[in-house]
Amino acid sequence: MKKLVSFFVAGLLLVSGCGAATLEGENTNTDTAVEEKDASELVVGVSVSTLSNPFFVSLEEGIQNLADENDTEIRAVDAQDDSAKQINDIDDLIQQGVDILLINPVDSSAITPAVESANTAGIPVIMMDRSSDSGDVVTLIASDNIAGGEMAAEYIKEISGEQAKTVQLEGVPGASATRERGEGFLNIAEVSLDVLDSQTANFDRAEGLTVMENLLQAHSDIQAVFAQNDEMALGAIEAIESAGLSDEIQVVGFDGTEDGVNAVKDGRLSATIAQQPEEMGKLSLQAAYDFFAGEDVPAKIDSPLELVTE
Repeated sequence: MKKLVSFFVAGLLLVSGCGAATLEGENTNTDTAVEEKDASELVVGVSVSTLSNPFFVSLEEGIQNLADENDTEIRAVDAQDDSAKQINDIDDLIQQGVDILLINPVDSSAITPAVESANTAGIPVIMMDRSSDSGDVVTLIASDNIAGGEMAAEYIKEISGEQAKTVQLEGVPGASATRERGEGFLNIAEVSLDVLDSQTANFDRAEGLTVMENLLQAHSDIQAVFAQNDEMALGAIEAIESAGLSDEIQVVGFDGTEDGVNAVKDGRLSATIAQQPEEMGKLSLQAAYDFFAGEDVPAKIDSPLELVTE
């Protein structure tokens, strides 16, 4: 992580021509002047998709921990997995005149009006974990979800064998993480595995349980499961254990949450593609600091991934 460099200005310093990142990862030139500000002067609006998911709790903690170190004011809101609520929350933050918005969207398409409202108000936007389908953003801080999906499929092939009969539990429809993790998984699975079915469980543990119960009824020969997050994976494991099939079906999750990693250690979950949400939060706020220090901010900042198998 870059070290925050504090600075002092005698007068108003302007940095013009800062780039905004599109979702294709390109830089777009803007003529908007940016007033340089120290970290302690910033008011940062934070909107996360849901705090019922431990991953996003850790993400927010990473932001708050770095903010505390630098006397930055954070105004955080929880969308509770409701796109309409998230848009209203962000509108409130815009009305409050925050300096910058850090957004983890419920839905990458539905968030577009909120991003465009921030653009109109001249408030820069940083996206976290999931992108926005439109609107100008400074950067996206996220793991390489496509690579993570590929890692999951490769590991399933390793532990369950070539052409293992596999099902996939997908996340929230419309979320970029859902699309990208699924794309990466299928890049490998369509060649190396036998994908029997793929259904959404909305990144939710209870839905993961229900969907997995239905999949077990529909397919008696499942050998492996890829769940696009650990919450769904843990729900799937409950269904598999209830059916007495723990020794027959391997489950791979994604995120590396505390519950997910513990399930791997306990031998209940075969593996998880571990993100580092607290680090992702710190990277997001650091990008905001860099932006207001007049530094060039890349259109995409990768947060590290790791395959956890024990």
